[in-house]
Formats: sequence, C-alpha cells, structure tokens
Amino acid sequence: MNASTPKVYVLHEHDEWTSHLQVRLEELGVPYEMWHLDQGLLDLSKAPPEGVFYSRISASSHTRDHRYAPEFTESVLAWLERHGRVVINGSRALRLEVSKVNQYMALNEAGIATPRTLAAVGRDNVVEAARQLGMDSFITKHNRAGKGQGVQLFHSIEALEDYLYSPAYDAPVDGTTLIQQYIKAPTPHIIRHEFIGGKFFYAVKIDTSEGFELCPADACSIDTMFCPVEGQPEEPKAKFEILTDYHPEFIDQYEAFLQANNIQVAGIEAIEDDAGQIYAYDVNTNTNYNSDAEAVAERYAMLQLAQYLAAELEALAPVKA
Repeated sequence: MNASTPKVYVLHEHDEWTSHLQVRLEELGVPYEMWHLDQGLLDLSKAPPEGVFYSRISASSHTRDHRYAPEFTESVLAWLERHGRVVINGSRALRLEVSKVNQYMALNEAGIATPRTLAAVGRDNVVEAARQLGMDSFITKHNRAGKGQGVQLFHSIEALEDYLYSPAYDAPVDGTTLIQQYIKAPTPHIIRHEFIGGKFFYAVKIDTSEGFELCPADACSIDTMFCPVEGQPEEPKAKFEILTDYHPEFIDQYEAFLQANNIQVAGIEAIEDDAGQIYAYDVNTNTNYNSDAEAVAERYAMLQLAQYLAAELEALAPVKA
C-alpha cells in the first residue's frame, strides 16, 4: 500500500456498486485505486500512501458474505486518520452507517425528527418493545442493515410473535432489532435526499407501493416484497423519480447534520405523515444512484461525485508536493 503519486482510493466491498464511479473517474482522467476490504492485511507500523480516500462500505455487506468488511474498514480508517490523510466518509460516517441507533441519536441531536423507536436484543424483548410502543401498526428492522433487510410491517403483537418464533425469523447480524412507529404517508412514497461534498445535489421520489426494498442502485433487485399495499396502479410506473425545483427548508438542517458528523456523501431518506410532519429514518453513507431516473432528469450523481473527488485530489497536490 505505497504509492509515489497521490491517487483517489475507493474503499469498498462490492464491485457492482463501484463500477459506475470507476467509469466516471476514468472519463475525467483521475488516477485511482480500488481497495476491496472484505479481508486483508494491515501493517500499522507503516504510513499510508498519499491521496484521497473515499469509503463506501455498506451495512449490508454481511448479506454478500462479507461479514467483517465494516470491522476491517474501521481499522483501515483509524490508520488513515491517524496519519492525517484526507478521508471522505471516515470513521464517524462508518459508525452511523452500521447502526441505526447511532443514526437516530445523531439526527435527534441535530434537531431532526425520527420515528419513535425502541431497540431490543432477544426475541422476548422485541415483543415487549412492541407492547411498550403501544401502536396498532409498527415496523421491525435490523439495526445494522441495508436493502430493507429485516423491515416488516405488523398489525398486531400476535403476528409479531408468530414471526419471531418461526423458522422464517431473520435474526439481525448485530443482535439488535428496532421496533418502530409506522409512518403512513398520504401517498406510498418516500423522498431520498442525496448529498455530495456535504451539499444537496438532488432528491429522488421512491415508490413504496411494492414494499420496503428501496435500494436505487442498478445492481439491486427486488427478490422479496414486504407488505404490498392494496390498490396498486394497473399501469407500471418508474419506481425512482428525480424531483426538479425541490429544495425544502429542512435541507439546510440536513447539511448541518452532515457537517457536524463529518459525512461528505450521503442519502437521507425521509417520509411525511398525513399531518405534514417530516421524519428522517435512514442515513445511507454508501449511497447509490439509479441510472434510468438520472437519464430522465439529466442529473448524474456519479459524475458529480467523481468531480468532487478529483477536486479534493487536486487541492491535495500542492500541499503534498
């Protein structure tokens, strides 16, 4: 891990989610190197190479048999930060990526509303948490997750118990299940707010009528549908739609939250209830983009991201020369 010329280093664990960024970096002539951190060896006595290090490790890595990628990446980030390297989405971002509890506490500290949530370890405690929540309908989700993993809607304690004590039960990888207030939107959609360089780039409206699998990446597929909504439209429509002329007042609050937590690249998912209250419920720091929606809107986030990384590398060069 030594290099004489500074580069952009992309820390990741999933090749399909980085291919579009590689294409854009090559288009711009940006020198780069991919570090696949599913496993590896790190000599802590040596200094890292010079460059800009962009981490896009996913909380769902264990679903691709990359169970310890976040833990190894945490070690790599500690090493990079110890040596003062420029790190995009460093250790604080990773901490929020792999724990929704950490996300919600940080969002709340920034004054951003989140759905009421209880965290529980152990099946009996999950049931008790649902009782304490005291709502007719509620959602369960995994604390460390991605791609909608573990997200299910229940309308009774009995239905939850039937699931928890059945062979179909999917245990969270970190042992922590969240029991959360179900926010019913007036129309079945959520808004994902994309930020690059800590600044708002665009928002994408995501149709949730088919369930909670909301990954916009081209590589994602919807293999399992959770809780389909009755009365779905007969004509198919785009699941992802980039909104134009969209800049609500709370965007400034989201940007301040990202700055306070040293997160440069993120997607913040939010939902509005029928009373007009906005709830943020997910911060994704390995954000992906949907190429079909971008082609329609002519907004290209991977290009913007590549340009941002190129600018960071260019700013580094005079200092390190």
